[in-house]
Amino acid sequence: MTVKDIKRKCLNYCMITLAAGIYAAGVSLFLDPNNLAPGGITGIAILINRLTGIGTGMLILLLNVPLILLGIWKFGWKFILSTFYAIFAISIATDILAPMGAVTGDPLLAAVAGGTLVAVALGMVFRTGATTGGMDIVIKVLRIRYPHMRTGSLFLITDVMIASLSGLVFGNVDVVLYALIAVFVMSAVMDRVLYGTDEAKLIYIISDSPDQIAQRILGEIDIGVTYLQGKGAYSSQNKKVIMCVTKKQQAPGIESIIKEEDPRAFMIISSASEIYGEGYKNIFADKI
Repeated sequence: MTVKDIKRKCLNYCMITLAAGIYAAGVSLFLDPNNLAPGGITGIAILINRLTGIGTGMLILLLNVPLILLGIWKFGWKFILSTFYAIFAISIATDILAPMGAVTGDPLLAAVAGGTLVAVALGMVFRTGATTGGMDIVIKVLRIRYPHMRTGSLFLITDVMIASLSGLVFGNVDVVLYALIAVFVMSAVMDRVLYGTDEAKLIYIISDSPDQIAQRILGEIDIGVTYLQGKGAYSSQNKKVIMCVTKKQQAPGIESIIKEEDPRAFMIISSASEIYGEGYKNIFADKI
């Protein structure tokens, strides 16, 4: 193992430790004391805590044992070591922060704040290549089987089912609805943390001045441009079709160039949620 590898591992474990503290704060200071079970192993632990009195943090650790075995089977010991560390750190931090009680008694604020903190923590851990155990391992397995589905969406499906069970434990429909708010917040924030910076615009431009437009995009916007060969079905004329991918904030600049060079140009703009290549994500990196 090289010095660079050691530094990277140390940095990853520091990030996992920080994420564990954030996760625990979301659970112990917002969700748990307000009877909000946001899904996942944490939500199940909160429900069992009300029935047995066992600490939520300890339950998170115990409930993860069979899932850790699943993780070892599917991903090996190298993966599970960092995951077990994350589980242990979250379990300890959750029970340490629990005596502090709720930061707010407003269930709506607790759902939004707690859901946001948990989602940010999950995103941080996932970016290190580990998980926080529990449903994270199940989700990682599902991602292998269904790679087209986003992590946040898979969490949303499983968490809605678990959050719905809280109505039976607490006998209150309100806590179910607030828990679902936390679940939707977690899903949205997690997708933003994991994929938000990847969102870009895919632009196709059909114009009678393709070279002028392309040169201005290259020089003023400083992004790559590709020519595609096209042919008009009605006119039977060959045309250069400009294709480019740009970050959202740069798209208005391209639109201005096109308006100035060819107001009659035909332009198609669509969203591109995941971009691989220079300036974006590494195509050889593992998908989160």
